[in-house]
Amino acid sequence: MKSILSRRALLLAGAGLAAVPRIALAAAPRTRPNIIVIYADDLGYGDLSCYGAKALKTPNVDRLAAHGTRFVNAHSPSATCTPSRYALLTGDYAWRASGTQILPGDAPALIRPGQFTLPHMLKQAGYATGVVGKWHLGLGDGKVDWNGEIAPGPLDVGFDYGYFMPATLDRVPTVLIENRRVVNLDPADPIRVDYKAKVGDEPTGAEHPERLKFRGDPEHSNTIVNGISRIGYMTGGQSARWTDEELTDRLLGKAIDFVSARRDNPFFLYFAMNEPHVPRAPHPRFVGASGMGPRGDTIVQFDWTVGALMDKLAELGIADDTLVILSSDNGPILFDGYADQAVELAGDHKPSGPYSSGKYSIYEGGTRVPMIVRWPGHVREGHVSEALVDHVDMLASLAALVGQALPQDVAVDSFDMLVPLMGRSERGREHVVEDTKLMVTTGSTVASSGARILALRAGDWKFIRGSVEPHEFHGNAIGTLPRHQLYNLASDPGERDDLSAKMPELTARLAARLDKIEKDGRSRP
Repeated sequence: MKSILSRRALLLAGAGLAAVPRIALAAAPRTRPNIIVIYADDLGYGDLSCYGAKALKTPNVDRLAAHGTRFVNAHSPSATCTPSRYALLTGDYAWRASGTQILPGDAPALIRPGQFTLPHMLKQAGYATGVVGKWHLGLGDGKVDWNGEIAPGPLDVGFDYGYFMPATLDRVPTVLIENRRVVNLDPADPIRVDYKAKVGDEPTGAEHPERLKFRGDPEHSNTIVNGISRIGYMTGGQSARWTDEELTDRLLGKAIDFVSARRDNPFFLYFAMNEPHVPRAPHPRFVGASGMGPRGDTIVQFDWTVGALMDKLAELGIADDTLVILSSDNGPILFDGYADQAVELAGDHKPSGPYSSGKYSIYEGGTRVPMIVRWPGHVREGHVSEALVDHVDMLASLAALVGQALPQDVAVDSFDMLVPLMGRSERGREHVVEDTKLMVTTGSTVASSGARILALRAGDWKFIRGSVEPHEFHGNAIGTLPRHQLYNLASDPGERDDLSAKMPELTARLAARLDKIEKDGRSRP
């Protein structure tokens, strides 16, 4: 413990104390900041003006970056949402666990009661813990009773409070849950949900496209809620259904309530925002704000929401006592099931910046995400860091910050990256494993084949393990080849020059290294 506190005290005080005797550093008072993780949904590396976007302006996020450290080599653990969220909260790569694909809205809980998690660790350190926003990690043990007490869920894996969507904006049930019960549910109008067959007699997008604000592809053409057809079928719960245009304000209000009520003691808030995930239906005050249609408008809405939360922290007098980490669960996507003109109105905007592809893809645009860390007086201000960091490291890094030791058998892929996260070192991870599921396009529909793709980032090198033959599936496979691939990201950030045939020995070494990480069942020493 003494060595942890010594390093931590040195970090927080700055490099100028390097000559202070070790015992003096160990005796320095411990600081336990409030912690807020703002997790965007499908926000790309190139979607923020502080990351080079020209057509989109994000002044509030830019201000966060100006007063903190902005990372240019940060990664989500996966190119899709559920696996990234699982890894962030558990410290384990999601591909080590079964069932960690994009979940339907009625899936059982992926993180099980008793499993070690980030909020569990912070509770041990004396933190109040809360989640507001998107969950999408499953609920219950199989068949969820939406009309009764819903468990297991966030409250069973370390959170004291939860106000959340069960899955995604485009999946039923389109209701919010507070702790264990659906909000505003009328017992006389019970909810039924099914992902295989239609329930009730409510209209669907496939049957009544004339009722839609914008059309969806076949996957997104089931039950219509608020003029938008969703994935899956739902009936009942009319008084509990959200209005998309008002949802972000509702979630922001609950986030503000949480931090306001706990201003006098350390808290951890996992604020899992919706933007810019489909369906994109921004509040009327943001419609037209970007000039890029609904996707751009929801990014402007995201930026405003971040600013409103930061303003509230300042009003409460706790902004300087709060560590804020902002990032995204995976890379961006323009068309993702709805005809909302995201592709047509993008113009010269590049959501992935200089990187290839985006959401669903094993290429760099799938997991290279914006990430900003701010804590006045502790995180290096106005710094741009090139350290390789990954969200799976959040658990070990924050454990080091609050002085919690990790048991050997938990958070098996989470490394202590506290020093680079504070902007005090450019030395991050030596390697990162990235993953996605093989996605197959058939016409305008994108679906998972179930095959897992893994890649290894080691320094400037990116190795992509060869996957199954694309022609084994109907349609076109996204982001893989039947053979290994090798790229040098320093000279080829767009991953256009495959060097595997020219450098077979390096390719083989990286393949063996990835095989070992997978076989060992852990990567943390």
